[in-house]
Amino acid sequence: MRAGRAIGYSYYVCEERKSLIGDLYLLREFSTVENEDLLLGSVLQALLNTPYMLRVEAQLLMMHGPSERLMPFSHYLRVHPRNFMIADLQDSVGLPEGIATQKQTFERWHESRQDEAARLIAKAYDGHVDSTINDQYRTVSGAKRFLLNIVQYPGCGSFFAPASHIALDAAGNLAGISLASLVSAEAGHITQICVAPGERKTGTGYELLRRSMASLAAHGCTKTSLTVTASNQEAIRLYQRMGFRAMRRFAAYVWEGF
Repeated sequence: MRAGRAIGYSYYVCEERKSLIGDLYLLREFSTVENEDLLLGSVLQALLNTPYMLRVEAQLLMMHGPSERLMPFSHYLRVHPRNFMIADLQDSVGLPEGIATQKQTFERWHESRQDEAARLIAKAYDGHVDSTINDQYRTVSGAKRFLLNIVQYPGCGSFFAPASHIALDAAGNLAGISLASLVSAEAGHITQICVAPGERKTGTGYELLRRSMASLAAHGCTKTSLTVTASNQEAIRLYQRMGFRAMRRFAAYVWEGF
């Protein structure tokens, strides 16, 4: 507050012993590192004083200061640099069909696959850096909550089933998923893309993403975005090959051990 005027705010959600900070916002004229740290520090202090709270996660895309600076309560903090990437969908029209179509079947997402998708996510992220950023990836029950949040709540846009696709292997088992949302009438977002460990390097991820991009373009979107952890160079190379370019660097933060 400045002279009784609200100059910024942040919000968070608590779930059992974990909290997720959604983001923080400051009016442009007050958007300084000092004010960001003051606001974030106040939120963290409230959360650290919450009984039984063990972990706080945050991906603060709206933060303007350096994302890898010394942060409030840094002695509890781990920082994971991430990239926000965008692709022009008019360029995706020319992407050729992938080789995975020779061995796999691709279908539109259906909610009946939700439990199977949760099991796939838990397997796909086992030992992956992203499971240290989002602990819901570590268990099937956590992955179920993650999927429920994507489908029911507009955190990364409104879930858009027509641009969400699944891959099935020859036995009909789920081999991969690509889930999409609508951020606006002209912008889509890939909220989740993952492939079963045994189906990696088969072109499955490429074909799932290509289909989601094509479906968003057919809906009238001109751009789509996604986020990726900076250390995941294999995924970044795939996204670049498909027309994505990094627009900004941000960070995923995890406070734990307090």
